[in-house]
Amino acid sequence: MEPIEISAFVPASPDAAWTAFTTPQAIMKWNQASPDWHCPSASVDLRAGGRHVVRMEARDGSFGFDLEGVYEEVDAPRTLTLRLEDGRRARTTFVPEGAGTRVTTRFDPETMNPPEMQRQGWQAILDSYAAHVATHRGTP
Repeated sequence: MEPIEISAFVPASPDAAWTAFTTPQAIMKWNQASPDWHCPSASVDLRAGGRHVVRMEARDGSFGFDLEGVYEEVDAPRTLTLRLEDGRRARTTFVPEGAGTRVTTRFDPETMNPPEMQRQGWQAILDSYAAHVATHRGTP
């Protein structure tokens, strides 16, 4: 399958956008696709070879899972590449644009769900991140 690309503009410098994207405290605030989900824990070892683990759960406790991976590339505040547990790759770039930063993630889709469903879910999470950055001015 072809990789899927999503993007969002955030009103913050690349440094601030990077911090909000990679700090566990911030990730726990924005890492959900809808209000009925949340991210009760996040662990980030932000270096090539470091682990990334986030817990995603339905707020009603009916379902949850850990999204795990290893960082392959960490080039702050420009590029972050994560190799997920199942071998898929997600690469996120932070490019200055006007008075803020364009954050773009290109990820390998999994095979269990339709690509459009995956694009919508990942976009919803990135939109939640962008809203968090706008509200908190890029601080965690």
